[in-house]
Amino acid sequence: MNTLLKDIKDILPSWNKIKVYAFVGPSGTGKSYRAQMVAGEKDTHFIIDDGLLIKDNEVVAGESAKKAPTKVGTVKRALFYEDAKRQEIIKALKKYKPQSILILGTSDGMVKKIVENLGLPPISETIYINDVATKEEMETARRIRVTEGKHVIPVPTFEIKKDFSGYLLDPLQIFKMKGRGQKPYISEKSIIRPTFSYMGKFTISDLVFRQILEYLAAKTPSIYKIQRTRVENYGEGVRIYVEVTINYGFNVMQGLKEFKNKAKKEIEQQTSMNVVSLEVVAKNIYVPNKEEN
Repeated sequence: MNTLLKDIKDILPSWNKIKVYAFVGPSGTGKSYRAQMVAGEKDTHFIIDDGLLIKDNEVVAGESAKKAPTKVGTVKRALFYEDAKRQEIIKALKKYKPQSILILGTSDGMVKKIVENLGLPPISETIYINDVATKEEMETARRIRVTEGKHVIPVPTFEIKKDFSGYLLDPLQIFKMKGRGQKPYISEKSIIRPTFSYMGKFTISDLVFRQILEYLAAKTPSIYKIQRTRVENYGEGVRIYVEVTINYGFNVMQGLKEFKNKAKKEIEQQTSMNVVSLEVVAKNIYVPNKEEN
């Protein structure tokens, strides 16, 4: 038995009590796209998919199998045959101590092999793609995979890190219902093109930049909201113009500088594109219960 895995089991008596769910379906039928919905229905906050450990829409460990240079390498990485990748996931499970986890795979054998390689308890329940998707939906997903070479990772676009540089990122937001009488939810996914796909040049939608900027604005106390963005793509990189609303009570120049530095760093890290220039302009000041234009 792997020494690290044995140590974890000795330290964490609850390790064998982790409830393991499997979500199975042929490649390209929309499993990853529906993963968050299935996890939510099982009250599960952790997903293993494509070599990644995902916690509540955040990649916390692993490396996408789609980054492997060959299809054989992709399969090995997805099954955690590489000791370093396997140990990274096990350490993360030790850290987060999940009560349950959803594992995605193309077959019963694949998910069982993942469970075995990670030393997890036996699968308690298996959900199949045809339990949650219609034949037409699966055919559409497969057509997109075959004709466009795209794969969906079940995390928001802004969680895709530099590890994925060199792929096509395509933000996808869909307003869906879980079922009749159920609350609607927004499903946002990131579409990744693997390195061994030769389906065209590398492009990034302008919406990706805006999503990153809006995410950072929500994390920056001095910024109330993003008003307008403009992205110009040049051969050497991108030029970005941003108009923001500043929260009242903050130093405008300091707030703009802080946001600009964070935005440039994050955009370059997440898209691997060079930011030639980033101009941030304060257009409004927001006062609680009153907006000064």
